[in-house]
Order: sequence, then C-alpha cells, then structure tokens
Amino acid sequence: MKSYLVVIFLLWTITTSFAQLANNNTFSVGVDGKDFVTQPRRIKIGAYWWITANAIKPDKSLRIWLYNWNRDKSTAIDAGTYLVVDADKPDTKENKRKVEDLGKYKGIAVVKYVEEIREPRMEYHVGKSQNNDETIEVKIAADGSIEANFSGKLAGSYWKEKATATVFGGLGRIVNKMEDKAKTSATGYDSDIDPEGNGYKKQDKNDVIILTNGKFKVKME
Repeated sequence: MKSYLVVIFLLWTITTSFAQLANNNTFSVGVDGKDFVTQPRRIKIGAYWWITANAIKPDKSLRIWLYNWNRDKSTAIDAGTYLVVDADKPDTKENKRKVEDLGKYKGIAVVKYVEEIREPRMEYHVGKSQNNDETIEVKIAADGSIEANFSGKLAGSYWKEKATATVFGGLGRIVNKMEDKAKTSATGYDSDIDPEGNGYKKQDKNDVIILTNGKFKVKME
C-alpha cells in the first residue's frame, strides 16, 4: 500500500512540475465563455491532419481534424474553407459529395472537446461537432504555418467512470491516470483522455458547448 501511495505522490509531483515543451504554436478559444489558451501540437496519419490543444488542471483537450480528398499531395494542407461535419460520421459519401458539388469547400473538418470535470478523470464533459453548416477558415502563412479561425456549437454529453472500472482498476488505474496527466504536461499531447470505450458510461444529461473566437497558428515543419 505504501509503495502505491509513493508512486501516486511522485506522479502528482511530475504533473504539477513539468511545463510543456516550448514551441511557437498558438491556440485560443472561448469554451462556454471561458478562455482556453495553450500551445497546440499537430499530428499526421495518412491523409489526415489534426491539431491537438491540451492542458491540465483540469485536463482539457480540443482536437480539430482537417481532411481534403483532392489536396495537393506536396503540401501539408490546402488553404481554404473546410466544412465542419459530424464527428462520429465524418468521412461519408454525402459529405464528400457536398464538398465536391458545391465547390466552395476545400475539405471537411471535425472538432472534439473533452474536459475533466471531476478528478482524477472520474467524470468528463465531451463535445462533438455536428452537421450544422459551420466552417473553419484555413490560411497558409509566409513561414508555412497553418492559421485558422473557427467558432461553432458542439453536441455535449457527460461521462462517468463505471463502478466496476473504479473497483477492479484500483490503485493501478489511478496511477495510469496520473501517468497520462504527466505525459500531457510534459509533451503537450493528449494521453488517453477520451472516456468512450475506456471504462466510462455515458450519462443521460446532454447540452450544447459553445466555441467562440477560436484561432490557432501551428508550424507544419
């Protein structure tokens, strides 16, 4: 028992001591009227690019995926207007047809927000983009950075850790949570923050999360 408590204490010390690795990226957005400001990171898997903006105390993560079916393969992402779509069903034939037929969109975008509302990662508030005809404007700066502006509404839901996950996970689950917090604090990347499929149950309560005056600048090199 004492060894577990020592580990937990050390991991907590790590999460409160580390600062994110410095970079010149910027990110800010109002989430239900509260400012969320941090240094984002960018990730690429295949043809998908996304921006991940994270913080701790409480844990927060806002991710924006950008995808263009017809982009110039020599570039990271094309400048233009991206249509924000349903986060659970983004890459559909209907969305692709809408982008191609209208001709005013470069591609699609997905937005997802996750916030810890009871520590340590016992409960979450999650927001997902929908098909609301919202857009994200992307520009390419002279230095090759991606700059974007966005606002919108996310379908909000609440998640609570299952009693079985808490009981059977025990102190080992708590240690894993603290390790994930430490990783986010040290690197700026989200670490296992999504509640879905991770021992949490969706609650009956739903709401709308409002994003306002969102903007970011991320170096793509």
